[in-house]
Amino acid sequence: MTLSDALTWVIDNKEWIFGGIGVAAITGVIALLKRRQNDHTQRQRSGANSTNLQAGGDINVGRGRSGADDEG
Repeated sequence: MTLSDALTWVIDNKEWIFGGIGVAAITGVIALLKRRQNDHTQRQRSGANSTNLQAGGDINVGRGRSGADDEG
């Protein structure tokens, strides 16, 4: 497919491309591309005699096994 063919296709299908389905498809492709670019890494630096916790989600400190408060 040449650039001329691609341009002709876009002009012929502009209603579909810029309508609801086309916008959703283009947005989905952009979201997938951005997701691949975002490689998150975690780094932690600490000083001497310090306690550090690191997780990719929530950390519950001082809770029982069930997750409820230890009171009562």
